[in-house]
Amino acid sequence: LHFDLHFQIIAFDELKTDYKNPIDQCNTLNPTVEKVKKIKRVKIALKLVLPEYLIHAFFCIMFLCAAEWLTLGLNMPLLAYHVWRYMSRPVMSGPGLYDPTTIMNADILAYCQKEGWCKLAFYLLSFFYYLYGYVFVC
Repeated sequence: LHFDLHFQIIAFDELKTDYKNPIDQCNTLNPTVEKVKKIKRVKIALKLVLPEYLIHAFFCIMFLCAAEWLTLGLNMPLLAYHVWRYMSRPVMSGPGLYDPTTIMNADILAYCQKEGWCKLAFYLLSFFYYLYGYVFVC
């Protein structure tokens, strides 16, 4: 999750400094469905957003199964935010959170960067909390 968020922060910084165009950047961040002609089936390439949400949901389910109530309580607000963010995503032709036509709006770009930094700080603090719990148990 840390590397995923580092990539997202770098991607939004590239948009802010005009190193990449918004369509290419949103294609990198959003999941895409690509038809593979040789295999004759649909290949789903989940890029960045959905794996982050699914991994975080998996961790929350594992904390629930292990009866780690404090850890689950610390992760529930972010899980609720992920659900809200995905349910209120912009209407596009495919699934994804980032719309290439509105991502260059200064307010939306600043919001996405702040969101990335806040989630990176949360995951970093969570990592050290989990590491402390692991060392304390051993």
